[in-house]
Amino acid sequence: MAAVRTSLSKAWLWRLLLILVLGSAWYITTRAAIWPPYLVPPPSDVFDFIKSSTTDGTLVGATITSIARAASGFAIAALIGLPTGLLLAKVTWLDDLISPAVGGLQSLPSICWFPLALLWFGMSEAAVLFVVVMGALFAIILAVRSGVRNLPPLTGRAGVMLGARGFKLWWYVLLPASLPAILAGMRQAWAFAWRSLMAAELLSQSLKVGIGHVLTTGRDLNDMAMVLGTIVIILVLGLLVDRIAFRPIEVFIARRWGVDGA
Repeated sequence: MAAVRTSLSKAWLWRLLLILVLGSAWYITTRAAIWPPYLVPPPSDVFDFIKSSTTDGTLVGATITSIARAASGFAIAALIGLPTGLLLAKVTWLDDLISPAVGGLQSLPSICWFPLALLWFGMSEAAVLFVVVMGALFAIILAVRSGVRNLPPLTGRAGVMLGARGFKLWWYVLLPASLPAILAGMRQAWAFAWRSLMAAELLSQSLKVGIGHVLTTGRDLNDMAMVLGTIVIILVLGLLVDRIAFRPIEVFIARRWGVDGA
C-alpha cells in the first residue's frame, strides 16, 4: 500500500507540474501581448468570470442541468447497450447481421443525430436526450460485445468444468471476466455522451440553460474570457466524473482480478 500511495503522490505531482507549466505559458503569452486581449485574455480575466458566474449561480445551475442531461442519456444508453452487447456476443448469426451496422453508426458524429431529433421531437429536452443516447449507445454495445468475445476460450471451459452452464456461466464467469474491457468501453461512452451533450446544447438555445448554452452566449457576446472559462469548466467536469464515478470501479475491478492498481 505504501508503494501505491507513493506512486499516486508522484502522479499528482506530475499533473500539478503540468498545470503550472501550462498556466505559466498562458500568463507569459498574455504579458508579451502576442495576441490582443480580446482573442487571448489573461488567466485573471478567465478566473474572474468563473468566480463571478459561480457566485451569482449561473454556472452552478448550468452545471446541474448539463450533468443531469448527460447522466440520464448515459443511463438509458447503458440500459439498452449492455443487454444488446451481450446478445450480440452470444448469438453469432445476430452478431453477423447487426455488428457491421453498429460499427458504422459508431463512426457517425453524434451531432448528425440532431436534425433527426428536431424532426422527431422538436426543440425539446427529448431531442437533446436522444442525441446524448445515440452518442453513447453504440460505444457501449461494441464494448460489451468485444469484451465478451475476446475472452480466452479457456475461461469458458474452466467455468463449464466447475459446473457453470447456461445463465450461470454467463453471469458468474464470462461477464465478470469481461468487466475490465466493458468498463473501458463505458468510460469512452461517457466521453461520447458528454461531447454529444455539449454539441446539442450549442444548437438548442431555447431550452433550460446548460454549460453549452453558456459557451454559446460567450461566443455571441465576443467574450473570450467567458468562452475559455466555460471550456475550463467543461474539462474539469469531465475529469471529475471520470475520477469520481469510473475510477473507484476501475480500482475495485483491478483488485478483484489480482492487480494492485489504484
